[in-house]
Amino acid sequence: MSNIKACIFDLDGTLTDTLCAIAHFGNLALESFGFSKLPVNNYKTYAGDGRDKLIHRILAAHDSDTPELFQQVREVYDMAYENDYLYDTNVYDGIHTLLSELKKSGIKTAVCSNKPDNVVHFVTDTLFGKNYFDTVNGVIDGMPTKPDPYTPLQIAKKLNVTPEECLFIGDTNIDIYTAKNANMTSVGVLWGFRTKTELIQAGADYIADLPHTILQLVN
Repeated sequence: MSNIKACIFDLDGTLTDTLCAIAHFGNLALESFGFSKLPVNNYKTYAGDGRDKLIHRILAAHDSDTPELFQQVREVYDMAYENDYLYDTNVYDGIHTLLSELKKSGIKTAVCSNKPDNVVHFVTDTLFGKNYFDTVNGVIDGMPTKPDPYTPLQIAKKLNVTPEECLFIGDTNIDIYTAKNANMTSVGVLWGFRTKTELIQAGADYIADLPHTILQLVN
């Protein structure tokens, strides 16, 4: 592994535990149209690829993924979520310490999420502090989403590091594919939404069972 100068983190399932929040808003939207709730654990596989795919998946679980319903359910989901971005959202144990130690070591930190850009900034500003990360990046309309390498490569450029000097850290196969597409070293984390098997099958370079494992990789 090259000398690592930057760590780029996914948000949901990597820095923040949002599973119950995503399930809450997804089920709220479903119930608004007469559908039954889906189990919270099911949302581990529904989430991770952005809001639109989440909505498609929860509707497909009810065999009702039509264009009309998709638009309606998405509107309700967005409205509910926008009223409370931090509902049942917590930073995973060990993350604050990890980030603090990375900063002490001179490692740059960034966030790369498939959530809307304004939401990602609000969440990170509130939970970690404004300008805590060297750069924070969500999705802006018209931009490609992970696993497209566009955003992580833009992050590397902004941080003045090469892709080979970056760790890309996330909890889903999408994050691993993103790292590979960007020619970055991939780290799959086990405290998030997906399984070790999924991360290994996606080709993760490293698996981290706890946040401090990332420090060991960097050092």
